[in-house]
Formats: sequence, structure tokens, C-alpha cells
Amino acid sequence: MAKPTSQDREARERLRRYQARQQVHTRSVARRVRDNWIAAIALVVIATLATTAQVLYFSSGPGAPEPEASASATPEPEETATGENTGEVPDASIAEDRVWTGELALNGIPLGIELDGALAPQGVSSFISLAQSGFYEGTTCHRLTTGEGFSVLQCGDPSGDGTGGPDFRYGPIENAPADDVYPAGTIAMARQSGNAHSMGSQFFIVYGDTTIPADAAGGYTVLGKVTSGLDALTAEITDAGTADGSSDGAPAVPTSITGITLQ
Repeated sequence: MAKPTSQDREARERLRRYQARQQVHTRSVARRVRDNWIAAIALVVIATLATTAQVLYFSSGPGAPEPEASASATPEPEETATGENTGEVPDASIAEDRVWTGELALNGIPLGIELDGALAPQGVSSFISLAQSGFYEGTTCHRLTTGEGFSVLQCGDPSGDGTGGPDFRYGPIENAPADDVYPAGTIAMARQSGNAHSMGSQFFIVYGDTTIPADAAGGYTVLGKVTSGLDALTAEITDAGTADGSSDGAPAVPTSITGITLQ
């Protein structure tokens, strides 16, 4: 066999170096492909986690939008609007087509009140009947709203959670403002959303000018107004906010009706 020449050895060395470079290149390409896949998977995971976190934040976390407050008697289950009174509704003639004056006491805080039996005969008659029978004595004011432009204290529910009332429901809506604005001091009846014949005993006191959009049934029956004592009510009860710090909940200061007189 012929002895390898220097040229042969040089050719083999060049071939070896070429093959080595090819192996390095092949491994480098494979590594880049693998790294690209890992990076792509990581981006997908990060995007998924970010999306999930955002959804949780806005659906159940601190970024969740607060429910819009309303003057309805929630959480009372909604009923189908009947278009008629149910139960033994007090006769609308009780209001005598006149203005009634008196005092409503909350936690002993005296509020001068004025109810207009001419503008809201059915609502005022029902309120007078319940007050004179002692129905309201000791009932709580279970709901306070403190959102900007929505300031009401809701009272008159014997169950204390927004689900109770007398054994009758009545309508129609009376004396509702055409512009949906309820000035500070307004006393109005709460009802179920979309049901004009769902009023019972629950009413609300507006302690700051409030706009409540009318729904399919209309606005809210305005019985009358607070003529004195509203400043004391805000200072001693509503300024403390709600028990849980939300814009719609039970008052931080437990509040109940301690007296009603009308004449």
C-alpha cells in the first residue's frame, strides 16, 4: 500500500475540520429551534396567566365594578308585574287629599316630615295606615347608598334585609319627578324593578340630591319631604358610611325607626 503523502494527510484534515464544523452548525441549529420553541411556549403561558389574572381582577377581585345602586327593594325576588293591587291595601281616601305634617324619629333623631296626600293619595294613605297601626316601630333602616350622586337611606322593612313588608302590595306610581331628580330631603317609596304595583312598607330618605333613572314601570312615588333634622341625620348616621365600606350596604351605624307621629 502506498504511503500517504502530505497532500493526502492535508486533505483528510480539511475533511475532518469540515465535518466538525458541520456538526457544530447542526447542533447550533437544533439548539436555536429548541430555544425558539421554549420561548414561544413561555410567551403563551405568560399571556394566559396575564389574561386569567385580568379576568379574575375585574370579575371578582378589587377591580370588580360595583353594582349600580337603585331604589328597588332588592334583594327581594322580582315578581311579574300584575298591574293591580294585592292584599288588603289601605283605602286611598285616608290621606284626605291634604298635606300631613309630623315627625319621624331614627335612632331618636327627630326629623320633621311633610306628606302630600293630594299628590300621592295611595302612597300617603298606606304610610299613614302603617304608621298609625305601629307597624313601623322598631323596624330598621337596612340599606344605605353612598355613591356619588346616589344618596339614600332605605327603611321600613320588618325583616331587616330588604325582603319584608306588610301583607299587601300596591300601585300605581304617584308624584314621580319627570326629570328623575330626587332632591335632598325627598321621602319616596321603594319598589321592585319594573313593577309599579310592588310597593309595601319600604321607603327611602334622600339625604343628598340624587338622580334615579326611571325604569320600564316609571319612577318612584314621592310621598313628601323632610322639613328639618336632615343635617343631624347625615352627621350621626349617613356620614359614617356602610358597615362593609361599600357604596351600597347596611349602615355602619345600626339604624331603626323609633317613632312616627302624623297629623
